[in-house]
Amino acid sequence: MNSSVSVALCTYNGATYIAEQLRSILDQSLAPTEIVVADDGSSDGTLEVVAAVLAEARSAIPVRILRGESPLGVTRNFERAVDATTGEFVALCDQDDVWHPDRLSVAVAELEADPAILLWHGDARLVDERGDSLGFTLFESLGIGDDEIAGINGDHPLETYVRRNLVTGATTVFRRSLLDAALPFPASWVHDEWLGVIAAATGRTRVSTRAVVDYRQHSSNEIGVVRPTIAVKVGRMLEPRADRYQKLALRAQDLVERLEALGVDPAAVALARRKRDFEAKRSHYPANRVARLGRILGSLDVEAYNDLSSQRRVDIVRDIVQPA
Repeated sequence: MNSSVSVALCTYNGATYIAEQLRSILDQSLAPTEIVVADDGSSDGTLEVVAAVLAEARSAIPVRILRGESPLGVTRNFERAVDATTGEFVALCDQDDVWHPDRLSVAVAELEADPAILLWHGDARLVDERGDSLGFTLFESLGIGDDEIAGINGDHPLETYVRRNLVTGATTVFRRSLLDAALPFPASWVHDEWLGVIAAATGRTRVSTRAVVDYRQHSSNEIGVVRPTIAVKVGRMLEPRADRYQKLALRAQDLVERLEALGVDPAAVALARRKRDFEAKRSHYPANRVARLGRILGSLDVEAYNDLSSQRRVDIVRDIVQPA
């Protein structure tokens, strides 16, 4: 493996866990060629901890620090981090996880083996604040099925990613060339899911069921996961609709506009338009459940739910029973 690999590590008040994460990066079996640390205005000594770990390790890996005075938020901070990288491959990195020693080598081997693969992501062992296993994995919490794994690794990955996001940045490595199509990140999307969907629309993707990081779950997680119990599933079904579907329609519209601008396969653009129209239709369902039931059943498109909705046909019930 002779490819250059950049690590895009974003921090914000992460002094509690950053030392363990940084050491796990420095201990990779395939050493990165650079580490870019983008700090989003930390006030807890995060960068001082980073400096102390680097001084202790005496690593020859170049490290660049991007300092932020006022917080940009997760997506914008990752945008400036990846934009500052120079390696052929870029590994996204959260501040509070722990990488398994082969995290980079596993991903880079697959990316090098097939130049058409633009983005690779894997599974993760879920751990608590102390690093103790929670007894289930990231993919188990997401309920990822064999058909979704096959879809991501197949010839038409966008068909899988357009239904729901399955890319978690903590496990992701991508070709830096992907940024030519993905930058700038739209405000309506989270950075990792946007990279995944653009990779799927413009090339091939690869997912592995191998756990490559310990994904720490704690009270300060920006985006966390929970065990998919029946109670959790029912709770999600009964969450208020609010503006969820307006946001989904906006995201789909942003995707349509980017794919049209990129001039990608017309089939990909058509799929994105279909997703946009589907979510726009859902956003206009009446607040009143009885009226909503009539609207849904009166124009029920089971195929659209199956192809475009995160929980497929189950979401027909969700759309009916959700409170406004």
